[in-house]
Amino acid sequence: MTSTRLRFTKMHGAGNDFIVLDGISQDLSKITKAQWQQLAHRQFGVGADQILLVEKPTVPNAEFRYRIFNSDGGEVEQCGNGSRCFVRFVREKGLTKNSTVLVQVAHTILSLTENDDGQVTVNMGAPIFDAEKIPFAPSHLNTKPEGDDTLYELPLLNRSVWISVVSMGNPHAVQVVEDVNKAFVAEDGPQIENHTSFPKRVNAGFMEIVNPHEIKLRVFERGSGETLACGTGACAAVVAGIRRGLLSSPVLVHTRGGDLSIDWQGQSQKESPVMMTGPAQTVFEGEVTLDV
Repeated sequence: MTSTRLRFTKMHGAGNDFIVLDGISQDLSKITKAQWQQLAHRQFGVGADQILLVEKPTVPNAEFRYRIFNSDGGEVEQCGNGSRCFVRFVREKGLTKNSTVLVQVAHTILSLTENDDGQVTVNMGAPIFDAEKIPFAPSHLNTKPEGDDTLYELPLLNRSVWISVVSMGNPHAVQVVEDVNKAFVAEDGPQIENHTSFPKRVNAGFMEIVNPHEIKLRVFERGSGETLACGTGACAAVVAGIRRGLLSSPVLVHTRGGDLSIDWQGQSQKESPVMMTGPAQTVFEGEVTLDV
């Protein structure tokens, strides 16, 4: 049996909770998938939706590299709420004095800014609609236009749902529901996540329109299940709503863990980035020994 002792910080962004690890001052290269699972386990570990790694960048023009592991141990491309916690962490730890930090993620460089009021604004980059890049295989699905968007009919076990599909660095399938509290999140979420139309699985969003500048949102996240908030999910939902003609920027997103503000000017500007502002909170710090 091998064991690894790690220093960690527990954080959350609107209830979406994270274990943040400094991979610059401690070696994380030998941590196994089983150990990530153990660390994220809510009964036998610290417990978290995702684990965030702070590392040295491997590309120019970035101050840090940012990696994300879901509670199932799988590495994913992006996490919006985690991005806000990331910049709060590196500033609290004295790893940078910059209020705006450029961070390397899987496919791009993010700009993260801690504001004077303690809120954090993240430039999430432009949304991706190209099916191959999402990735998404829609050839066998029924479609219908709505506004500037194309909706896809996704067959499930007991029903079919109409979804918008967009990537915010990770794939999202967003549907509009009448009442988010009555949405079939637990039933439909796993089916959508693992649907054959999504080769790398997908995050399933359930969006209730309150008014053109306000929504309620629940997200069943790929590899984590339903979380209290999902930053990329909030961005994807707002983008989908704007393209469908249902929303106008900026949009206040109510999640079960807190509120996020999303601004996207994509109606008038191609390649316009999505800007997300929300909270980031440190909960506690500690050390843990992982045994496998």
